Amino acid sequence: MDLVNDNQLPLILACFLLGSLGAALLFRRGIASRAWKIADLVWICLGGIGALTAVVAGVYTTDRSQLDRQIDLAYAATGAFDRDAARFRLAHCETDHPSPTFRTAIRDLCEKVEFLSASTAENSDLPLFIAVTERAAPMSGLRLFGSGGKERKAAEAAAFEPASFLAFAAEDEVTRAAVALLRAAPSTAGIAGEYQVIARSYEELIEEVMRLGDAWDFLQSRSGILTLQILAVCLVAFAAPFRLGKSIVDLM
Repeated sequence: MDLVNDNQLPLILACFLLGSLGAALLFRRGIASRAWKIADLVWICLGGIGALTAVVAGVYTTDRSQLDRQIDLAYAATGAFDRDAARFRLAHCETDHPSPTFRTAIRDLCEKVEFLSASTAENSDLPLFIAVTERAAPMSGLRLFGSGGKERKAAEAAAFEPASFLAFAAEDEVTRAAVALLRAAPSTAGIAGEYQVIARSYEELIEEVMRLGDAWDFLQSRSGILTLQILAVCLVAFAAPFRLGKSIVDLM
């Protein structure tokens, strides 16, 4: 399958050239019109196969659109978390709180925010993840000379593990105790609220990245549809010269 998907254009051109050669041989030998009628029938049959595979590939395209939407949602969740975390660090972690009563609690929350931010640093893998999914788009990239690093991209995509990528709890006993203490005082209740917003953003990010991984696995399980589509196009390309020859013979 990979051989077919990675050499789409050469295969289509090769089938077209073979069909052109066969049509030229029919012309050269002056074959009777019956042979051209058979060639026309083959063209009609292959066209029907091509139409059927196009319908099936349309289902795959719909699945691909769902993956694109999930990628957008994952990026939106990532952006929301990064903004909330950066705002919290800038507002509350650069300097100590004036009151010693709340310093330890705020430091605990700052450490947790730093930890969560570090755990999402692997988000740099997401653009690669998206780039790898591009090769699954039907007929999106007709490659003339093979995959060009496909094996490396596929290996890196396989290394993308959402479960280990975001496998941390946004709230634990330490952070809950810190939030409870800060909420007890009006002057620090806002800090506790900001952290809870960050915790929710992080949990949403976990959910969206998990769904992204599921959508990718679902799409990969149907990637064989692309091979059928390419093969159908190859068959149509092979039969096209015979259909053209039939039209020329009818005009003669």
